[in-house]
Amino acid sequence: MNVFDALRIALRAIAANRLRSVLTTLGMIIGVGSVIVLIAVGQGTQKGVQDQIRGLGTNLLFVRPGAAQDAQSGARGAAGSAATLTQTDAEAIAASGIPEVRGVAPQVTFNAQAIANGNNIGVTLIGTTPAYPEVRSAALAEGAFVTDLDVERRALTAVLGAEIARALFPDGGAVEQTVRLAVGGGRTGFNFRVVGVMAPRSGSGGGEQDNYVFVPLPTMQSRIGFQRSAAGVVLVNQINVQTADGADQQRAALAISDLLLVRHAAVAPDFTVQSQDDLIGAAGEVSRTLSILLGSIAGISLVVGGIGVMNIMLVSVTERIREIGIRRAVGARRRDIVVQFVTEALTLTMGGGLLGIAAGVGIAIGINGHEISGQLMTTVVQPWSVAAAFAVSVVIGMLSGSYPAYRASRLDPITALRNE
Repeated sequence: MNVFDALRIALRAIAANRLRSVLTTLGMIIGVGSVIVLIAVGQGTQKGVQDQIRGLGTNLLFVRPGAAQDAQSGARGAAGSAATLTQTDAEAIAASGIPEVRGVAPQVTFNAQAIANGNNIGVTLIGTTPAYPEVRSAALAEGAFVTDLDVERRALTAVLGAEIARALFPDGGAVEQTVRLAVGGGRTGFNFRVVGVMAPRSGSGGGEQDNYVFVPLPTMQSRIGFQRSAAGVVLVNQINVQTADGADQQRAALAISDLLLVRHAAVAPDFTVQSQDDLIGAAGEVSRTLSILLGSIAGISLVVGGIGVMNIMLVSVTERIREIGIRRAVGARRRDIVVQFVTEALTLTMGGGLLGIAAGVGIAIGINGHEISGQLMTTVVQPWSVAAAFAVSVVIGMLSGSYPAYRASRLDPITALRNE
């Protein structure tokens, strides 16, 4: 029996039990489609996180304080809770002459309320220096950023993120308007003059920065007393360091760490230096684990579909014992019987696999960019996931058809012919 004869017989047997064949194939469609969709969701999540990190800027190192520790209980606080980084640390890094360092911008971060034009919105308040836009690759839509003169005078000037400007001034014209910024639950508030509006960064994965308000760093430190230590040293939450294109970030991080250890007269670092690549790598590991988990869950449904195919093939062998006996009686070999039933199983699984690919790719593309339960979905259909899902469906077809085919081939022709 050649392949074409086996395929013709398989299609005829499938057509003879249309409903049963459709339901059997449906299991494979769901299994293959689920694998493609869930892996696409996992890969989309990974891409979204990586884009968000890259949207922070390019070639970045982040220097943050270490974790505070209670002197009495020994309890360790969250990372970044210690008061160990100062503005002079940032100035020392900028003046250190480390070859890989191209720019430095310290920052202090607060939660605040912005009030203007009859509108009130929660914002992230960033106190920083004029170097911030270049270091963080941020662009202005209108007006100007914080200037050296603003820093020198501790001016009450502010630059609004794109979303904040849109929320406070929906008709535009935010520049030269007055915004009141309140911190500490509204206990401390000042009126700031808007000097600029940042360009939106949602498209580049940095949309979180659209909700920032930027003010001169000395302004925050002079107005808000708890931004200084007991010794009067000006504290910062983070130092952003931009390295040159192609620079060895690990070497730059080590040089910065050595510099700060000397400045802090410390044996062990009371700070952390993390590169953008480290963040992307950590996020990638988490996302890959998520993709594996989602793919494994979907793979279970694919295996269940294969068990359904095997079950139907065993039923088919039982129903067609007399047919098998006739074929053996007229000269069909055991190998021909095996080929017949394996081909039938493969036809079911491969057909289901192809339909599952179409359904999975269609669903993944359809939900991309749409919100589901308030979550914006990002999907990336990977060719390898399509190929792997189809290959597994073929293997399942081979395995699920092999045992029923073997049973059919071992039937005694005389006994089979006597079956009613």
